[in-house]
Amino acid sequence: MANVWTSAGLWLGFYCLLSLIAWALAGPLWGLGLLCLLLIVTLVRQLRQLASFLAWAREPAGSQPPQTHGVWEVLFATLTKRVRAANALREELTTRLERFREAGEAMPDGVVTVGPGHVIDWFNRAAARYFSLRLGTDTGAPLTNLVRHPELVRYLEAGDFSEPLVLQPLRQSDPILSVQVIAFGIRQKLIVARDITHLEKLQHMRSDFVANVSHELKTPLTVVSGFIETLLDFEGQLPPEDIRSYLQMALEQSVRMQRLVDDLLTLSALETDSTPTPEEKLDVADLVAEVAREAEALSGGRHNILVAPGESLRLVGSARELHSALANLASNAVRYTPEGGHVYLSWHRLAGGELEVAVSDDGIGIAREHLPRLTERFYRVDRGRSRESGGTGLGLAIVKHVLTRHQGELRVDSDPGRGSCFTARFPSARVLPAE
Repeated sequence: MANVWTSAGLWLGFYCLLSLIAWALAGPLWGLGLLCLLLIVTLVRQLRQLASFLAWAREPAGSQPPQTHGVWEVLFATLTKRVRAANALREELTTRLERFREAGEAMPDGVVTVGPGHVIDWFNRAAARYFSLRLGTDTGAPLTNLVRHPELVRYLEAGDFSEPLVLQPLRQSDPILSVQVIAFGIRQKLIVARDITHLEKLQHMRSDFVANVSHELKTPLTVVSGFIETLLDFEGQLPPEDIRSYLQMALEQSVRMQRLVDDLLTLSALETDSTPTPEEKLDVADLVAEVAREAEALSGGRHNILVAPGESLRLVGSARELHSALANLASNAVRYTPEGGHVYLSWHRLAGGELEVAVSDDGIGIAREHLPRLTERFYRVDRGRSRESGGTGLGLAIVKHVLTRHQGELRVDSDPGRGSCFTARFPSARVLPAE
């Protein structure tokens, strides 16, 4: 600013000097006339510079300023510097805004920002999916006029956001949402919707699990306690054969409870233990033969247990877990095959190098609508028959977890009255040729 006034003062002093010289040489009239002429010329030049400035101001941002000199050159340079700084700041803010929007779009949670009256400022694609909003058209409209959830409307209008809202789906295909509202800025709110369908299912499964365990333990406990009370009430009055019969049935129920507890502990260890188990190179023929011997012992000679020899192979994995999985498949085949039926154990290597170990039978079979749920805990096709045969309802759940830990999968093929075939497939990375 000081440079501007200095320049103006120098020009004015120069004009006055020329006017005094004219005054001295030609008289006062010529001196005053020259001064007025110089001032008029200066005024015209300044008006031309002002016109150039106005024309430049109307041009798009970033246009080059016109060639000037003097005070106007300083003015144009200062304004150009400020415009460039403003453009750089605007570009930086635009970039940051775009990054924020990209981050918002990448979030799995639905995010909506609203202003006074719950008017929508912005929302991401997840929020559009959760609340049935239309991208590009619903911005600027009140959210309460667009959402189809009356509970959410009541929640927003009530204004108490201390606890999140669990929003139940209107359709079976919709997710269960946890909606939380966070106030920020001046009368603005951030609405975050999170899909908690999986968590709700886990909670439901946990409740079902506790109920199933309680139910499974209640029956044998009732039988055992009933026999014990009978023996105590009629001590010395019952014949020895009745006492032996009662004790035998109590023992069977206690064994059933012990089997259930063992399966629960095994399943819990498989689900919660994330540490890798010690792995060995197991001979597949020896593993299948051991499972077949246990199946024969369980059958007690009532079934034909057959092993179809396959290629000499080794399987890398946990001996305890793999034996448990195959033994569960074999014991299920024995339990659900009528007396005189056949249980077949076999294995073979596929063209891609994978190993398949199959346990098949010619038993009662399973209807196809039950197949997708067979590996659920305590899921039984026929509850009465399962209890009679001594099953706990956890065997196939254990098989599924063991195979998952070994990067394998379980395949089931079954038809009512024609038998079942359970196949455990292991990846080629775990299959080795015999030594």
